[in-house]
Amino acid sequence: MKKLKPEYLLALISALVALLAFWFEVASLNLPFSPLISALVLSLFLGVITFLVLYFGIKIFLQNRLNHLFKNLQNPPIIKAQRLNEIIDEAEQQVNQVSKHRTKEILQLKSQDSFRKEFIGNLAHELKTPVFAIQGYLDTLIDGAIDDQENALNFLKRASKASDRMIQLLEDLDAITRLENPELTIDKRPFDLVEIIKETFDSLEFLAKEKKIQLSFKKDYSNIFVLGDRNKIGQVFTNLVKNSILYGNENGSTIITLEPIDNQILIEIKDNGIGIDPKHWPRLFERFYRVEKSRNRHEGGTGLGLSIVKHILELHGQNITMRSTVGVGTKFTFGLEKSSKNVQLSSRGVPIR
Repeated sequence: MKKLKPEYLLALISALVALLAFWFEVASLNLPFSPLISALVLSLFLGVITFLVLYFGIKIFLQNRLNHLFKNLQNPPIIKAQRLNEIIDEAEQQVNQVSKHRTKEILQLKSQDSFRKEFIGNLAHELKTPVFAIQGYLDTLIDGAIDDQENALNFLKRASKASDRMIQLLEDLDAITRLENPELTIDKRPFDLVEIIKETFDSLEFLAKEKKIQLSFKKDYSNIFVLGDRNKIGQVFTNLVKNSILYGNENGSTIITLEPIDNQILIEIKDNGIGIDPKHWPRLFERFYRVEKSRNRHEGGTGLGLSIVKHILELHGQNITMRSTVGVGTKFTFGLEKSSKNVQLSSRGVPIR
């Protein structure tokens, strides 16, 4: 059923008032023809006055009332419509928008609360594992194992390894906290991409040899200069290459490809490891999310590496993508901006030799 406009309703009320006034005058005064016309004119005048009073009175009342109600909102809308039906329609639209915004806020708060609870639970679990291990080794030593020099040294080494894991976890948490600071800025300077990848290979050489995994470029590259924060990009390569080793197959390989595209250098880190099931892809870059929980803890990962990678690349205005096939391997791809200067600069803009 079509909604009746307020103006039509007020006009109908005014007409009824005029007719009633006319009927009352004629019926009560029994006027002749000439005074009858006067009564008709008077009745029409009363009807018009009634319409104007009702129309503008209701309009002013609605505008003031709605603006007073909206004033309590954080970003109060202002009713700008002039016609009565437009005022009602605009108010209805504003109420719907406020309702949708509030619903969205509630859903976001619920999501954040759920994420907070999950994060606290994961953090407690991650810290509990090394702390309990250290406590267990120390209790064993106190109970008499300290007299056995060989076992005592073994327990101390294990306790040291557990404490290293806890330190790594706290350092990664600190890094995530700093990266999520909206006021954080990065100092983009030219640096040699090939050089920093070689440094990453050197730092992870021992771990790669343990797993018999070969780290290499797809081909020989000369110096390739990009713009970015050298230390943070170094952390990106360390986390991604380390993951490819931890989840790689024995006698496997990790290959890095660098490809210039327009004003970007496209970087591809590909391994032939165990791969990642598609069900894990949507949450892969979340904090503490693990593809294989027991395996990752055994290898010593904190579950924060990919989240740190994502945040660093977003600070550089870049995105990271992932493709993976279970049993075949995984490929991470991201870009970095080319540098117009083929020389590494210090914070003062001085070339570093």
